[in-house]
Amino acid sequence: MTINISPTDLCPCGSKTLYQQCCLPLHCAEKVAQSPQQLMRSRYCAFVVGQFDYLIATHHPNYRQGLTVEQLAQSNTHWLGLELLATEQRESNGEVTFKAWYVEDKHIDAIYEKSSFVLVDEQWLYTEGKQMSTRSPARNEPCICHSGRKFKQCCAKLTH
Repeated sequence: MTINISPTDLCPCGSKTLYQQCCLPLHCAEKVAQSPQQLMRSRYCAFVVGQFDYLIATHHPNYRQGLTVEQLAQSNTHWLGLELLATEQRESNGEVTFKAWYVEDKHIDAIYEKSSFVLVDEQWLYTEGKQMSTRSPARNEPCICHSGRKFKQCCAKLTH
């Protein structure tokens, strides 16, 4: 499930920057990501707004395992928020650990992953990720969508 977003809306990647100044230039191939973290944020945003061509274009071809735009477009996922936990960058590779929270079929979960990236011809590409498990937020913790409200007063209501 994708959302409609205006270029003047805040970017879904959580940067607190306008979409037109953040991930949109990457999605339109006007710019390329300058770091593994920027690429990971722009890929999360691409899932949110349905820029599936961008996801394929920034996924290293040796690691796609037949993944297609059509497969990505079949998702019924409603993305809630991105939480960056750690970033490591070396000359031509890097890793980003994150939680991408979503709701699907009235169940909240997260992709908790340590993603690997490689720099190829001056462009960062996603290669693969190590999946981990995480617990759901407690009722009184800050909401995963970064609304500033408690989880129980915000996204937890999506499970009813």
